[in-house]
Amino acid sequence: MYDILLTYISQRSVTPITAEQAALIRDAFKPKKLRKKQYLLQEGDVCKYLSFMVKGAMRQYSIDEKGNEHIVRFGIEQWWMADRESFEMQTPSRYNIDAWEETELLQVSRPAYLSLRDAVPAVMELTQELDKRGSIAAQKRIQAVISYTAEERYLDLLKTHPYFLQRFPQHMIASYLGISAETLSRIRKQALSK
Repeated sequence: MYDILLTYISQRSVTPITAEQAALIRDAFKPKKLRKKQYLLQEGDVCKYLSFMVKGAMRQYSIDEKGNEHIVRFGIEQWWMADRESFEMQTPSRYNIDAWEETELLQVSRPAYLSLRDAVPAVMELTQELDKRGSIAAQKRIQAVISYTAEERYLDLLKTHPYFLQRFPQHMIASYLGISAETLSRIRKQALSK
């Protein structure tokens, strides 16, 4: 479990991880298992942990006043799950995060993460890389929502994250794309006929 995390960090940083630093990382991260549909975070709670996904699939979403789910993010193996705003600012979350499959995580608390970032250069480099990728992904997602048609959003998801379509049900994919399940069904049929 920890080897997956250490390899992940090593592949995304320039500075090698020493044996002493690897021990610090192992001590800081604690394993957690979630059953399908079990919450990692509920709306209104403060996000206290940054979670590295070793196994499973998760979603981050809000629920509007009409009871409709709005999925803002999916996560699978070797992805990080947290409400970053709540984690960084220590404010109540606007989101729920739950497991869609049986999920295994390695979690680090905010104080432990801040200590690791200062003590392990590779963790600081990883943080910078994740922030950069997160910013780019958010920018692309905003662009897709405000300027792509429903079909273009689906085709973009099919190109960039095809595994989401195999791991999550159609109604969740539709929510993530900001369209109805019926519209998604029609788009998928049209795409298959081309």
